[in-house]
Amino acid sequence: MWEFIKMITRRKIKKEIIVNKESLQSRVVVLEEGKLEDFFIERNSEDRIVGSIFKGKVQNLEDGLQAAFIDLGLKKNAFIHYWDMIPEDTARLEAEEGVESKRGGRQKRFTSEEIAKRFPIGSEIVVQVTKGAIGTKGPRVTANLSIPGRYLVMMPGSRLKGVSRKIEDVKERERLKKVLARLPLPGNNGIIVRTAGAGARKVSFVRDIRALTEIWNEMDRIMKEVPAPCRLYQEPDLVERIVRDALTEDIDRIVVDSKEECQRIKQIIARFARRSRARVQIYDGDAPIFEHFDVERQLENAFSRKVWLKGGGYLILDETEALIAIDVNTGRHKGGTNQEESIVQVNLEAADEIARQLRLRNIGGLVVIDFIDMKQKKNQNLVYRTLKDALQRDKSRTNVLPLSALGLLEMTRQRHEESVRATTYANCPYCDGRGKVLSAMSMSVEIQRRIAEVMRRHKATADKPLPIKITVNPVVLDRLRTEDEAILVELEEKYHGHLTFVASQHMHVEEFTITRSETGEELFSNIEKKN
Repeated sequence: MWEFIKMITRRKIKKEIIVNKESLQSRVVVLEEGKLEDFFIERNSEDRIVGSIFKGKVQNLEDGLQAAFIDLGLKKNAFIHYWDMIPEDTARLEAEEGVESKRGGRQKRFTSEEIAKRFPIGSEIVVQVTKGAIGTKGPRVTANLSIPGRYLVMMPGSRLKGVSRKIEDVKERERLKKVLARLPLPGNNGIIVRTAGAGARKVSFVRDIRALTEIWNEMDRIMKEVPAPCRLYQEPDLVERIVRDALTEDIDRIVVDSKEECQRIKQIIARFARRSRARVQIYDGDAPIFEHFDVERQLENAFSRKVWLKGGGYLILDETEALIAIDVNTGRHKGGTNQEESIVQVNLEAADEIARQLRLRNIGGLVVIDFIDMKQKKNQNLVYRTLKDALQRDKSRTNVLPLSALGLLEMTRQRHEESVRATTYANCPYCDGRGKVLSAMSMSVEIQRRIAEVMRRHKATADKPLPIKITVNPVVLDRLRTEDEAILVELEEKYHGHLTFVASQHMHVEEFTITRSETGEELFSNIEKKN
């Protein structure tokens, strides 16, 4: 058992960033020894607003929700909680609680009267988008602003200075705090040293603060000159963000398939780490870059509903409106000396793969995982800890609960924008996203019911039968002719009708019309109802 656990423990491995620049989109992946670990995609036509800072106008104050709606000049108004509308108080509370790397401590709740006095309808407010519009919901915003650089994060309107908690070395933390104390900060802005700042020289911080100061000065100018609603700051594109945030010491190389993009990446890197430019390489092979590095095949496998594990087990992932449901199955797994050990091995592999799948698919919200039932409490705790450890590399915040009495594990993952599935796939126009259509038998039953209803309504008699034409999909007509002919003949005799069936290739399998044969008068149609 412990040999298996050691086998899946992460070690020092080769890491590469592969950049695929296409005419309509950019795709970036991170590979570890050739295995796909992170995937990012951005369409050129899409306006990415997450991270952008706006000067907006207060449109509504909803005391029942303890929230306001802000006009940012976008299609949908943004949503903000009352306690997120005053950054100075939030920053003060965070500083008192020792928050140094991420926001998220308890915050003061403001009364409706306080908010209405500070932010009357029509007043201006500066906010940053923390979550993009998802489905029918508008973007989520906060007045706690942050502008990330390579080594530093500037926080306009805050007095907080600190060092990321992920930098654990005591001496290094002290050194960084001394560097911070001597950095010239523009305006009333706080500053935090990012994890990438560990070991960086003072000159690197000076360059970073200079670049952040330029951004702040431009924001300040727009804020004073341009009326609300307007955008004050926009995060750079995908490639620049990846270079800024993901190019760490453990990245061996960046491979790009565009000469122009390769040159641009080198220019970006030159701002903060000139020596790292040597790690950027141009790909000029005959095969597409993602095929050369076996990325396309891995992407196909990674985004399937069924995901196979190395040991023969598999996951089933279903993304619904309410939650993400993940089921773990033993499949073809044959390892382990007994049933319990085999189950634990599959669950441990599944825990590691689930953390990877959440990152790759960029799915979040509520996630419910149905691990295979384990009898021993120590094994349940082992799987729980393995999942938590695997989620450590995820930049999105996660909250994981231990396995419940029903064997389910519940967790949440912070969601900033639509999942990869939602942005790259459209609902099937045939099944309308359900994944299923009514069977030919179900359609036959419905058609018989409507025929009887039409003939009763028109009071057909033996002396004056009602001739009607039923137009259906060929699949349904095949069922009517081969299996339900006797029923239809009986229907004709009972209700005094004369039935004629016509197939139409253009008819959806769930659509049909009933018309009067002589005049073409429509007696029933479900086409409009379906659309």
